[in-house]
Amino acid sequence: MGRIIAVANQKGGVGKTTTSINLAACLAEKGKKVLAVDMDPQGNLTSGLGIDKNRLDKTIYQAMCDEINLGECIITNPFERKMDLSIAPANRELAGAEVELMIDAEDPQHILKKLLKGVKKQYDFIIIDCPPALGLLTVNSMTAADTVLVPIQCEFFALDGLSQLIHTINLIRKKLNRALEIEGVVFTMYDARTNLSQDVVNNVKNNLDQFIYKTVIPRNVRLAEAPSFGLPINLYDSRSAGAEGYRKLADEVISNKLYAGL
Repeated sequence: MGRIIAVANQKGGVGKTTTSINLAACLAEKGKKVLAVDMDPQGNLTSGLGIDKNRLDKTIYQAMCDEINLGECIITNPFERKMDLSIAPANRELAGAEVELMIDAEDPQHILKKLLKGVKKQYDFIIIDCPPALGLLTVNSMTAADTVLVPIQCEFFALDGLSQLIHTINLIRKKLNRALEIEGVVFTMYDARTNLSQDVVNNVKNNLDQFIYKTVIPRNVRLAEAPSFGLPINLYDSRSAGAEGYRKLADEVISNKLYAGL
């Protein structure tokens, strides 16, 4: 049975989509069958995995509006490399889903969960890239997920909004998804040359009673370049510090005690 991880943080610029793309790719590189689901209307996960989001006729939006089956929009193995990675893409059409689904759909918070239920057994991991807002699309993602992974940028306002995110997770657990767990926190954009990065790590550890991954993703030029080439970092520059960071994160995710028995 596959494990569904929602990658979420309503604060923008924290490495959420970068983490979604590269965690999915590194899990696939390690022999796992992975589906990456783009729930952000910006479609950055889609374009970051080499798909022209502006030329798509079928996306997660049509699936959520019950116009197509989820499988009709899934793009399988877009890279020539031997990685079992598939994508449920998105583009700006998804921006209208929050209003449309809230007005027209029955049980609008559970739409994605129902879609993924039909394919969950086909994958080892399903990684959902959430939008940087706590609206209906993020609620759908968390309602469908087993766990939530929270990327935190190593900068001064790292804790801003985090308490609200945790409150939302707890609310969804209480009202919509009792099995939802916090997968863990991963630090991104870490710069070992500055005291600030280490201060942020220590501050979060002292103030956050949650599982924190040992892996810290470094600030890395090659990691920043990779999306413009439509490649995950392990294909763009396999030996870069960014690639090694996400490989280590994938190892930790696989060995996480939440996965015992899978």
